[in-house]
Amino acid sequence: MQDEGRRGHAHLGVPRSGALDAPAMRLANRLLGNDPGAAVLETTLTGCALRPDRDVAVVVGGAPCPVTVAGRPAAWGAPVRVPAGAVLDVGGVTAGVRSYVAVAGGVAAEPVLGSRSTDLLSGLGPAPLRDGDVLPVGTPGGRARQPVAAPWPGPPAELTLPLRPGPRADWFTPGALRTLTSATYRVSPHSNRIGLRTEGPSLERASAGELPSEGMVLGAVQVPPDGRPVVFLHDHPTTGGYPVIAVVAEEALAAAAQAVVGAPVRFTLG
Repeated sequence: MQDEGRRGHAHLGVPRSGALDAPAMRLANRLLGNDPGAAVLETTLTGCALRPDRDVAVVVGGAPCPVTVAGRPAAWGAPVRVPAGAVLDVGGVTAGVRSYVAVAGGVAAEPVLGSRSTDLLSGLGPAPLRDGDVLPVGTPGGRARQPVAAPWPGPPAELTLPLRPGPRADWFTPGALRTLTSATYRVSPHSNRIGLRTEGPSLERASAGELPSEGMVLGAVQVPPDGRPVVFLHDHPTTGGYPVIAVVAEEALAAAAQAVVGAPVRFTLG
């Protein structure tokens, strides 16, 4: 379960969390007349199946996937009515990584520190869903404020991430930054909501020392001892001791949420 996350608690060691592809979450909610940040379900690769106990309207968006209601094909990326007792089946993705299931009224689980987001690192928020779980749904807000369909961006075939140097760029050799911005990396299968891990050339450090733990921000490009950059995503730790060579602009991270394992990754300055 994800919404816009827990902003403003990093000083307490609480990550932001929230939907990795926030634009997809907001668009799905708007198509239902929800608040853009209403809680939704975020699925990774495999989808889910839901059975409502009353008639509901839903939108499945984000990564494209097959959608059925009571065994019949239904629209992806547009509002769909699901009758009481019918099964909404959200299939495995056909492209991208993460799909979003929004329901009119939003998922109304109890908020923790102002958010209904599941935080996989700290364990805050609702537990990851299991078969048979029952979810409360809020009261629909009324008619949708947008057309019944909208254009959805496609998952990236190649991920381009713009960088700002620092704050520990001086811990690396001049050649390391050139390598970072000229080589092609690939998305590692070890990536998750905490960070997008990469496979590719190692970045050479100029300093062999160790840093004390310091604050980490969303989009920080941390370089662990193996020299391969890790881009921190929404469940990232709020402190860390490995040097941060650069920071990715937040608006570019939604595409990172949809980059499949093995997808090329290029870092650019600017």
